[in-house]
Amino acid sequence: MYRVLKFGGSSVASATAMSRVLDIVGSATQEGKVILVSSAISGCTDALLAIAAGKADAAVLKQRHLEIVRRLFTGEERKEVSAEVLALFDAMEASPLEEKVTFGELLSTRILYRKLICDGTRAAWLDSRKLVVKDNIPETYRRIKEAVFAADAEVIVAPGFICSDSSGKVCTLGRGGSDYSAALYAAAVQADALRIWTDVPGIMTANPKEVPAARTIPRMSYAAALDMAEHGAKVLYAPTVAPAMEAGLDIEIRNTFDPEGKHTVICAEADATPWIGVTSEGGTIRLVGSTLAKVRDGARQAGEALNESGIAALSLECEGNDLVFTVRESVKIQALNALHRCFFQTRKPEEIALFIAGNGAVGKALLSLIGKSAESVAERSGKVLRVLGLADSKHYGIGAGLVMDKEGDYVKAVIEAAPEGSVFVDCTDSETLWKRYGELFEAGISIVSSNRRSFAIPYTDFAAMHTSAREHGVFLRYETTVGAALPILSTMLASATGCDDVQSIEAVVSCTLNQILGEYNGEGASLASLIRRAQEAGLTEPDPRTDLGGKDALRKLLILSRVAGIPLEESDVEIEPAVPLKDGPLEDFYASLQEAGKDFAAKARAAAVKGCRLRFVASVDKAPGTRLGYRASIRIREVGLSHPAYFLQGTENAIIVQSTFHPYPLVIQGSGEGALQAASSILNDILR
Repeated sequence: MYRVLKFGGSSVASATAMSRVLDIVGSATQEGKVILVSSAISGCTDALLAIAAGKADAAVLKQRHLEIVRRLFTGEERKEVSAEVLALFDAMEASPLEEKVTFGELLSTRILYRKLICDGTRAAWLDSRKLVVKDNIPETYRRIKEAVFAADAEVIVAPGFICSDSSGKVCTLGRGGSDYSAALYAAAVQADALRIWTDVPGIMTANPKEVPAARTIPRMSYAAALDMAEHGAKVLYAPTVAPAMEAGLDIEIRNTFDPEGKHTVICAEADATPWIGVTSEGGTIRLVGSTLAKVRDGARQAGEALNESGIAALSLECEGNDLVFTVRESVKIQALNALHRCFFQTRKPEEIALFIAGNGAVGKALLSLIGKSAESVAERSGKVLRVLGLADSKHYGIGAGLVMDKEGDYVKAVIEAAPEGSVFVDCTDSETLWKRYGELFEAGISIVSSNRRSFAIPYTDFAAMHTSAREHGVFLRYETTVGAALPILSTMLASATGCDDVQSIEAVVSCTLNQILGEYNGEGASLASLIRRAQEAGLTEPDPRTDLGGKDALRKLLILSRVAGIPLEESDVEIEPAVPLKDGPLEDFYASLQEAGKDFAAKARAAAVKGCRLRFVASVDKAPGTRLGYRASIRIREVGLSHPAYFLQGTENAIIVQSTFHPYPLVIQGSGEGALQAASSILNDILR
């Protein structure tokens, strides 16, 4: 039995493409004999029409064919095939104008045939001009059957598109007619298979050039295929369906460039879905339906979909099972996409596997938030969050149960277990975990981090980390490292991406000192007691000297500046600690604060006399002539009534940015502390 394989112009466009075709043919011969029907090489038919019209000469087209021959053949075979190609071009130039267009398929199939012979395949070439009679299908079948069965060959090569009429005059089957040729050959010999090889994965629910979300239709009826082909689906020539349907042959539409990939089978079975696809011709859009289609309901849904996209249909008609819309040409693409979304895009929930490092206050708050909001998140965003890993400083758990009974390398375990699209969430205070980020990126795992220590590292490491994420197609997000849930970094990044030139940044971001400076006046609670209270409330680092010495504010300033496009290093920042920092045991430090408290109180009273308040400010200002063109400092400053930080209360943070594009400062202010706030920011980073 025979298998008919038809290849389109893009499938035979070059020597490489032809070699791919012959590989597919070779595989098919393992199942039986093959009839190879081919179009002309891509662009050839248009070129021949231009030659016939006197608008082009044959030199370029001739050279394309000779280059294919040069790459496919060597030695004497190259000379022989080149001579045959040149002879065909001579015959083309001597032929009547209306016949010139018929030589493209002669050229492509003779090259394919000669390559099969050269490779030792028992092949035969049949002239479709003598076999396919355009206006006499029974005679066509008789001639094809007789010629095919008489050929002693594993592979029979035949040109598509070309034929003759009953008078013997050479003509064509129309543009796209090679599909029809293949169907005639298949029906004539009652082939086992009819496979049309093209450059797309079968018939799709829409033209993918117009609707990127278009998907392959796995199976469809002859009627549906014919409907789509007649109304704009160019992947199939409409007359092809009739011979196959009459002979009861399935038509397979396959992708030459992905032979085992998605494809369409056109068959006698009824369609399984009410709506098949959406096609367009000019400003006319057709929603193709099957016998299952409920046209009235479809019209209502389609109207709603267009209205939601702000599109008014100029007309709506029902044609059988189809809905036909006319819209303005200018909104055709939007209308196609709106209808496709409505009828063919069921949004499958996207599962995101989360592997959390750190089970402290922020980690626990994140787990609780995910548990409480999972349903609403899925409904709102279409994303389903699955926590598949959790670790503290000693143990970790992997899998749905999350029993933290394992010891060892958590990052390695995550890499081994993580499915595609996973996110690693760093809720730790680790100073070294960032060194493992690169391994996670290489494994295709994105990272969301609340660990500011991971980003207050040398700038070269900071930049390399971001480069690695981009190179591996994953994201690195760390909004919560500055300002908890405040949208500080995303705002800074948007300005930097937009090429805005930052003039200055003032960051009042030490929750510890904001709390203390807001309460201390030298008359009530002592400075030492206020600091101890902040430590016990979890507002400070384990050693509050980290906050009082500006170390925490420094990390935030480095991150802010770098996101704004200023490659600030720790050594660029001048820091004045809020109080003298006595080394040694923490209790000795608290004892030393008795004298420091007096100086602190004096500063607060002096500021109050001027109508000012004290704030611990980390700042970066334009400073031409310096290493980076900026000067950075962290120190206690007096701020007046007009300063945005004057009215800060409790642990509020404020960021004030002056830039070239904006005459007034950008102020971002709000709660800068709290495990729940940090967790909500982490969740936003995961979902956006």
